[in-house]
Amino acid sequence: MAAACVTARIAKTVRNGLQCGLQVRPYSSAHAPSTASSALASGFNFELTDQQKEFQLMARKFAAEEIIPVAANLDRTGEYPVSIIKKAWELGLMNTHIPEHCGGPELGIFDACVVTEELAFGCTGVQTAIEANSLGQMPVILAGNPAQQKKYLGRMTEEPLMCAYAVTEPGAGSDVAGIKTRAVKKGDTYVINGQKMWITNGGKANWYFVLTRTETDPKVPASKAFTGFIVDADTPGVVPGRKEMNMGQRCSDTRGITFEDVVVPKENVLIGEGAGFKIAMGAFDKTRPPVAAGAVGLARRALEEATKYALERRTFGKLIAEHQAVSFLLAEMAMKVELARLATQRSAWEVDHGFRNTYLASIAKAYAGDIANQVASDAVQIFGGNGFNSEYPVEKLMRDAKIYQIYEGTAQIQRLIIAREHLAKYKV
Repeated sequence: MAAACVTARIAKTVRNGLQCGLQVRPYSSAHAPSTASSALASGFNFELTDQQKEFQLMARKFAAEEIIPVAANLDRTGEYPVSIIKKAWELGLMNTHIPEHCGGPELGIFDACVVTEELAFGCTGVQTAIEANSLGQMPVILAGNPAQQKKYLGRMTEEPLMCAYAVTEPGAGSDVAGIKTRAVKKGDTYVINGQKMWITNGGKANWYFVLTRTETDPKVPASKAFTGFIVDADTPGVVPGRKEMNMGQRCSDTRGITFEDVVVPKENVLIGEGAGFKIAMGAFDKTRPPVAAGAVGLARRALEEATKYALERRTFGKLIAEHQAVSFLLAEMAMKVELARLATQRSAWEVDHGFRNTYLASIAKAYAGDIANQVASDAVQIFGGNGFNSEYPVEKLMRDAKIYQIYEGTAQIQRLIIAREHLAKYKV
């Protein structure tokens, strides 16, 4: 799918959206001018570009028309959203980071965050299935040679394929250095044995990024002990496990993957032996901002549902929104959503402009994950007994929110990173 085709589809979709009366504006700047002046554009500016507004509108329209109507049923059945993913791919809402030389749009992380928030507003299970492609692709985008990129990223622009980031293991989640999956070099190939766990898109992936241990000496540091591979899903010995039925985001495909004497050519090594850990961790600087954006989208949905309910439900002779206890709760929820978005967009802006954003990416991911849980819980409280019932949307939001404090680095790991980065400034 060429970048020009993506742009053309965006323009058509945006025109259709405008005809339907949809409006576009950055949620964090309700009173901003419709177009940024040259003076604003050259300095500190909260206005989205025209292209970003187009993507925002398209993703918002897609969430309203394609995701929200089926989200509850997907949650009940755990069905993988194949048709939605195909439509998202056709519109260019997937694989936004793929370079132009591979046929992709090569959008920035900030752009991805704008799209992700809107998709997550519809359903974070669907959004996670879509965004997991970016995590799986990122090691290849960052460290793949031109041939690897063309082969594995290029195919994803030709048809709606999925990929997966296979790092976590049954005994190694936050402790990545504890990975036991091994790759042994034999001639011009490597033989991989081991087991991965909690792999998003694990049963749907066309290929995997797999982190393995290639250094047998346990004293060798993680920075030199691991190697990253691209592994085709149809390689003999790759065995996906059963789909896990999780607390939330149930339509996302999560499985264990077993590697039994899987033979991989040396051409599928990223950079070289010992570079895997740095590649795997480096991907997070670019993928954590969109994950945070997903949490913001969920929190925004919870706030909207709670607000609409508070303006309909009456107790003691007046709308519950007119009770100070409820209005203050809504105010706190709104504050958290706005601040989480600002942190997310700042971390995305940093990496797009070539700055090391590890510190800010972890702040965004940790804070957004926490507020998603807080705001969803508060939404249930505002709904009262109805909020505890699955016929209303906030119950699902509360279950979906929890994973944001766990995947792509737990809330506690983010705090370790933030503390390390913060203290390093004072130790120089």
